[in-house]
Amino acid sequence: MAQLENEFVRLRALEPEDLELLYHWENNPSLWNIGNTLSPYSRYILKKYIMESHHSIYELKQLRLMVDACSTGATVGMVDLYDFDPHHARAGLGILVDPLYQGNGFAIHALNLMLDYAFSFLKLHQLYAYIPVKNESSKTLFTRCGFTVTGILTDWISTVDGYSDVLVMQRIHANPKE
Repeated sequence: MAQLENEFVRLRALEPEDLELLYHWENNPSLWNIGNTLSPYSRYILKKYIMESHHSIYELKQLRLMVDACSTGATVGMVDLYDFDPHHARAGLGILVDPLYQGNGFAIHALNLMLDYAFSFLKLHQLYAYIPVKNESSKTLFTRCGFTVTGILTDWISTVDGYSDVLVMQRIHANPKE
């Protein structure tokens, strides 16, 4: 468990008690373009999702962990590995920190723990993230965690202002044998 915890945050599996937080976050329309959500999720569907989350990343091709602040125990966000591809040893990486807790360093600590887990335990070769070009805070966060921009997807997402480009950011693990 020490691999998923430092003095600031702890990454943990989903629990039934997380249902209302997931319901709130997944049904926030301002976040839908970031996560490709097109419609609200019901509590029933989210409850089923939580019940199935015990399956391995090899079965689900996804791993979602909740981010808890060590100082208070509050759940401040979640971090995901998605589109897990064991053959090519890669996965997408996403993070959400509740707006109430942003700006406190939780995101960088959670991402660094997930990077360590993905590279050291899962033996992934690379992680990637899709970042809307206007999302300066995410670009800064991922850059601070060692990601570099490797491409631009033109008119990739639909926004209220029209179509927007998305950056592809990658982090290649220098020595996957470690």
